[in-house]
Amino acid sequence: MKIVIVGGVAAGMSAATRLRRLAEDAEIVVLEAGDHVSYANCGLPYYAGGVIEDRDALLLQTPESLASRFRLDVRVRHRVTGVDAVAHKLTVQDLVTGGEYAEPYDSLVLSPGARPVVPPVPGIERALVLRDVADADRLVAAIDGTVDGVGGGGPARTAVVIGGGFVGLEVVENLVRRGLAVTLVELADQVLAPLDPELAVRVRDELEANGVDVRTSTQVAAITPTTALLADVAGGRHEVSADLVVAAIGVRPDVDLAVLAGADLGPRGGILVDEDLRTSVPDVFAVGDAATKRDALAAPGEPEPPTLIPLANLANRHGRHVADVILGRAGMRPAVGTAVVGVFGVTAASVGRSEKRLRAEGRRYRAIHTHPSQHAGYYPGASPLALKLLVDPDTDLILGAQAVGHDGVDKRIDVLATAMAGGLTASDLADLELAYAPAYGSAKDPVNMLGYVADNLRTGHTRSVQWHELDDLVREGATLVDVRTPAEHARGTVEITAGSSPSRALNVPLDELRARAHEEIPPGTPVVVHCQVGQRGHTAARLLAQLGYDVRNLDGGYRTWRDGMHAVTAHARGTGEARQHVWPRHVARRQSS
Repeated sequence: MKIVIVGGVAAGMSAATRLRRLAEDAEIVVLEAGDHVSYANCGLPYYAGGVIEDRDALLLQTPESLASRFRLDVRVRHRVTGVDAVAHKLTVQDLVTGGEYAEPYDSLVLSPGARPVVPPVPGIERALVLRDVADADRLVAAIDGTVDGVGGGGPARTAVVIGGGFVGLEVVENLVRRGLAVTLVELADQVLAPLDPELAVRVRDELEANGVDVRTSTQVAAITPTTALLADVAGGRHEVSADLVVAAIGVRPDVDLAVLAGADLGPRGGILVDEDLRTSVPDVFAVGDAATKRDALAAPGEPEPPTLIPLANLANRHGRHVADVILGRAGMRPAVGTAVVGVFGVTAASVGRSEKRLRAEGRRYRAIHTHPSQHAGYYPGASPLALKLLVDPDTDLILGAQAVGHDGVDKRIDVLATAMAGGLTASDLADLELAYAPAYGSAKDPVNMLGYVADNLRTGHTRSVQWHELDDLVREGATLVDVRTPAEHARGTVEITAGSSPSRALNVPLDELRARAHEEIPPGTPVVVHCQVGQRGHTAARLLAQLGYDVRNLDGGYRTWRDGMHAVTAHARGTGEARQHVWPRHVARRQSS
């Protein structure tokens, strides 16, 4: 058996090494157009920022080491220019000599990865991208001022980063670490699109606290030798200094070879593969960022639609599984998409669907917000987490989760991703036995707490309302009650503009609620209670329900409402536009049960 793999980074090299471990007699050829194989592309921003000082640390293997350990025929600087799928033959160009030759195969694995998206604006040729080691070398040289194209000569002092996603934020942080003044430009109205706005705004605050000029709802209109011209959605145009420009908008799957082979593409442009990673062409497989993934979170009763998730974990899994399939083993399980990023002192992570995406899909869901400490509050160093869970109200299955905080974020998201993979319900989270000691967690871990809330909502013991649904309820006549202490109430409480003047919450502290409820809370009208983070609100809601009130608890309490309202206006600082609501009015009604 002869297997040819095109692309020698994550998925391609995982496939090659797995094949060798399972089939010593197979002939395995890896063709890579670039200068390096098996390098740590996720570490490139940190090499540019000086966190990773040794460039060679990024080069995990070489063609020589792979030949010695795995008996792989790895050829760098070799580009595939043609695919004859009928004859099972490739046309390969040696980029060093310029010569071409034919390479036959029994099985072909396409692992071309993805290409950076570069906006078609005047001057964009000066923008740098960051996908491989050569890109990192160019970025470091531009920062140091050792190549042409840096405004004014000498080391770069200012930078514009286009794109506020995971990689864009890593680039921003590392440029700031190198001493540059950075402007971040994002066309959407928030950074980190996989997060919902009330969590993403915390990341924006951290960026701005570290001196980053964040411009959302804005795009780069043109690039000059020393500046970038920005245009925002309100019609404003601004020129900012830009000794260097980095395009980190995202990636598009590289499908050129698949097209040459005659393979079908998916609805979002990736190479369409089945659960065994086979393309529509016999004996041709596709893996990694270029290939579609099966969506584990398809709506009930619908087929799993192909999706694109360009993450290293999935790419490596693809490589391992395609080797198994070629040798007659099982295929690939569906994907949920789990990601994490560090931004200065804050970590943000997500898995599965966001509330925004569920709304766009028209799916029913239940949202849960909590704000626990990452470990026992009495142990030194406790810091708050912002957690969000999305749940199917019909099945109680977990649809997604998000977390932002200084510590403990990755642990909780990994637990939730594992729960999703295992088919646990949201209520099942309450019964997980998780490691506990005061320095590491709480006797009621934040994940357990999500399960408690989910179970209360599932059983109807509590009903909740979301921060973006509250204003409509108050305008319809609901009474808003703050059950925190008078001191907390005085420092800030929920205010809703109902009519011509703001409506502040009525303050009835929880410890006095039983005695004062019938005197101060109008009977016969809906009631919404809130506390700081939702826990006291739950107790108040249970009490009032048993006193005969139609009551809901503000999910996540004042802290979530405050973050949500901050998200409504945060991007206006960069554009001068004051949006009235993050969520469209016609879908801002009571989606949670």
